[in-house]
Amino acid sequence: MTSEPSAGRTEQRAGTAHSTWALAGSPPAGAPTGWLAFAGSMLGLLGIFNIITGVTALVRPGYFLVAPTRLLVFNYPVWGWIWVVFGLVQVAVGIGAVYGRGWARFIGIDLAALCAIGHLVFLTAFPLWSVLVIALSVMVIYGLVVRSPAGHG
Repeated sequence: MTSEPSAGRTEQRAGTAHSTWALAGSPPAGAPTGWLAFAGSMLGLLGIFNIITGVTALVRPGYFLVAPTRLLVFNYPVWGWIWVVFGLVQVAVGIGAVYGRGWARFIGIDLAALCAIGHLVFLTAFPLWSVLVIALSVMVIYGLVVRSPAGHG
């Protein structure tokens, strides 16, 4: 008879764990741990990189200019502001991901994918840097998609 109440508690815990993973709400997940903390930190770092890229495009537009046909940028000041705003959003979403917010996972995946696509523009001008940022973006996507152990974001 004592085994029945414990089985009921196990089912209740399983239901709670499932509803938390369903990301219906956005409660804090506690201290940052595991892949989610890594992904949030890397997303914030990518955001800082993109802010620097945007400021560079605004201050020194000739820095990214290699040849008229090798870089797919239409207007350097507009491109610079896009990267600055994009980077600020990435930093904010990265902070949300570190603290386990459900909305940050979904938005972070989209931002990392857009970041990787955006850095394809710089692939011919800065191949090593572009490949590094694209690889970090893929790792961010993995870190936001992978399910951490129960109770760890």
